[in-house]
Amino acid sequence: MSLDQLLDGYQAFIEKGFASNADRYRQLEALGQSPSVMIIACADSRVDPATIFNAGPGELFIIRNVANVVPRYAPDGRAHGVSAALEFAIKVLKVSEIVVMGHAGCSGVKALLMDYEDTDGIGEFVVPWMASSHEILDRVMSHSAGHKVDTILGQMEEENIRLGLKNLMTFPWIADLVREGRVRLHGMHFGIAKGRLARLDPATDNFVTVERPEIPALKPAPTSHGSEAPAPGPALAAQKDGGAILP
Repeated sequence: MSLDQLLDGYQAFIEKGFASNADRYRQLEALGQSPSVMIIACADSRVDPATIFNAGPGELFIIRNVANVVPRYAPDGRAHGVSAALEFAIKVLKVSEIVVMGHAGCSGVKALLMDYEDTDGIGEFVVPWMASSHEILDRVMSHSAGHKVDTILGQMEEENIRLGLKNLMTFPWIADLVREGRVRLHGMHFGIAKGRLARLDPATDNFVTVERPEIPALKPAPTSHGSEAPAPGPALAAQKDGGAILP
């Protein structure tokens, strides 16, 4: 999308989206926002929570970063973007639902598995950022012998969501509200190609597909020719060589 296309999109938004919700926007500016749901999602351009959940202006408070990472509580006086958003959502907006949503084909999770480092130019910030999720690599690789790379990536994406929910409970002012029943935590995973949304079932700790209306048969996804798959990282290469649930 070019800058001209962005501006054309803005014109279309004013003529359609804004015009049909003008009163709502005026109300939001006058009275402020009061969303009840916070979503921690990936920055991936293919996974927009407002689009996926058909949400209108002011209905979702969204924080997006590489691989929907939720850090542990660390009040060390330094700048923490996700933690700042959580603090605002809980203490000011008083949200009652927090969703950690991952997705299929997550490049951040793939970077963790493949150990790209500087070879693909993402070692300066992405690799250190994903280091906080490194424990999911060990957890998945310990029981994934013989699995295909795509299967392992899918398992890691789900495990990263579980880790995010676990880390949310390290924030005392979130954990207290969860125990009191005033805040609920949810894990979700979105499959881009088929629009599949799966929700983490607290009773089984498994992701269960959310029911949806039937849609027409989808055409096969286009494939790119001439591109090579990235080389596996040490953990995956070694494997090829033989090698409490939240409410």
